[in-house]
Amino acid sequence: MLKVPGKGIAVAAVAIVLCVFALQMVRVARLYSANWDEAHHLYDGYLILTEHDYRANAEVPPLLKIAAALPLLGMHLQLPAPTGTSQQENAFLAGRAFVFGNGGDRLLFPARMMCMLFSLATALVVYAAGRRYFGALAGMCALVLFVSDPNVLAHGTLVSTDMGSALFLAAAVFAFYRYAERPTVKLLAATGVLAGLALVVKFTGILVAPMLLLLAVAEGIRQRSANVAARLVGSALAALGCAWVVLWAFYGFRYAPAPHGLALAPALGPYLASMPNPADGVKLAWVARLHLLPEAYVWGLANTKHTEWEYSSYFWGRVYRHGPWQYFPAAFLIKSTLPLLLLLVLSPVVWLRGCRSSRRHRDGRRLLFLLVPVAVYSAVVVTSHFDIGARHLMPIYPFLYVVAGAVAARLLGMGRGWAVLAIALLVWQVVTTERVAPNYMAYGNEAWGGPLAVRRYLSDANVDWGQQLKTVREYLDRHHDPECWFAYFPDGAVQPQDYGISCHRLPTPSGLWWFGLPMQVPATIHGTVLISESVLDGVESGDGVLNPYEDFRGLKPDAILQDGVYVYRGTFAVPLAAAWVDVRQSGLLAQQGQLPEALQRAQEAAALAPASARTQLQLAEVLAQQQQWAVAGEHYRMARGNLRAQRPDLQQEELAPQIERGLAGLPAK
Repeated sequence: MLKVPGKGIAVAAVAIVLCVFALQMVRVARLYSANWDEAHHLYDGYLILTEHDYRANAEVPPLLKIAAALPLLGMHLQLPAPTGTSQQENAFLAGRAFVFGNGGDRLLFPARMMCMLFSLATALVVYAAGRRYFGALAGMCALVLFVSDPNVLAHGTLVSTDMGSALFLAAAVFAFYRYAERPTVKLLAATGVLAGLALVVKFTGILVAPMLLLLAVAEGIRQRSANVAARLVGSALAALGCAWVVLWAFYGFRYAPAPHGLALAPALGPYLASMPNPADGVKLAWVARLHLLPEAYVWGLANTKHTEWEYSSYFWGRVYRHGPWQYFPAAFLIKSTLPLLLLLVLSPVVWLRGCRSSRRHRDGRRLLFLLVPVAVYSAVVVTSHFDIGARHLMPIYPFLYVVAGAVAARLLGMGRGWAVLAIALLVWQVVTTERVAPNYMAYGNEAWGGPLAVRRYLSDANVDWGQQLKTVREYLDRHHDPECWFAYFPDGAVQPQDYGISCHRLPTPSGLWWFGLPMQVPATIHGTVLISESVLDGVESGDGVLNPYEDFRGLKPDAILQDGVYVYRGTFAVPLAAAWVDVRQSGLLAQQGQLPEALQRAQEAAALAPASARTQLQLAEVLAQQQQWAVAGEHYRMARGNLRAQRPDLQQEELAPQIERGLAGLPAK
């Protein structure tokens, strides 16, 4: 039997593991450039702290943003002027101006250090739960496995809500477990406070309610006692009531999103009325009418539904308008480490082989409190269409690593052969981390081909969240080419020039259509071409003929930077990219009343990409403005035909209404 180390040795071992974990996260914090979301999270947190204004980034609850912005309070920072755009666009634009106008890493690094504390606390919860449930050795195994997970290291220090959600959901469930063991007011209050923190760190924190209620009922069933079930359900409801108070406290017990009558944009009423599922809008309108939740929180809940509907998803080499249900199960199998998966597969064998009936009975409650939350969370994410990254699975990992740690610990006590297997899996986990360091974001396990193979199946934040600009800058400094082009995934939210990269801009859907970034792109480009992986795979544009960079997918890159930016050298035809730019310029000229110039740019776009529904639609629109009805009708019909021939599932919602309105507006012959 393996001897369990004394308390002093255990404390020292935990401290050493956490120090190594922290050093790895500091390395990530220094290496990764700002990603899609960090600047606007930080900007909003600063506004909440200094102006009590929750409007800038209401799509995310305030806790993590406030924590990230705390180190900035002692600095003398300049706030950017409003951009005059929609609330969400302003958050990105003003967030970028705020961060990079005040020193970039001067703000971002201390903010990331604050966010790192959430990851360290999550590691401690994993250790404490493993130790409490299954013993000191299980706690240590769980801790080592958790801090060696590349996904944890990739996201553990970013100004992002995923690790905070994992922390408070796990901590709330663990506190409720302690309460079920020994009911006290103190433990019930702790459950309520932690559940409240889960609610104000990420909207998925709402799942703490079904988790606690189902655990209460399941524990009553396990004990075959209706009284136990009733008592625990009542306790769970009391804890959730406390959580509701905590939520209001983080919004200053004020319904309005900002002082002085400043309103959300768009206003809550019209925003709810425009929801993809009208029933969701009705429910949230009822919540708002009764002031059950702060207005900014209700707006954020609505935003999650809007975003879920609007975002496309890349899965198994294909872009989907709405992600398939298989997305998260596959993402879990690809992005999780093989040691974790093998330990989970071995868990039934270990429990049946190594446990006497008395131990199985004691383990019943422990497994219940570990697996019910995983089941609840998994059921919800599988049925959602918010399929943009395995990072959204982060809340299940603390529970699964406690299970895996218990399995490893019991294998160590089941005989020499089993012990060798357990040690091999633990070492494998640590070695995995070292092999992929520091490119943790693109991690995929060996069974699927490793990090560079992940893009065959997944994209977006699974590989490329826009974290590579410092690496790109170093590469370009070593391989200087005055003629370089860059299609960068988060362009607009963060721009290459923020990190001293002066390449010509290539269009991305967000950069061109949403942020309206200036660019001029010829039909043929030459020199060094850099393309973010998410752009290369058409995450926003659509795959195949809809992707202006589709031809690059068949080329061997000259280099791959941080497993997420592909580098090509030579001369390349990019007619669809050039046509996109012409379409946008044509639209701007038409808005300014410069119809001859608008027509010329639209004709150039259609000549470059005649099979594109977008180019034919723009040409038809300008012709209709000039009352050239017959020719406009031809191009409207060409746009409709192109749309039907080229992935209408991806383009229908955006382009079809405009095409049909144009055709309906033509005068009768």
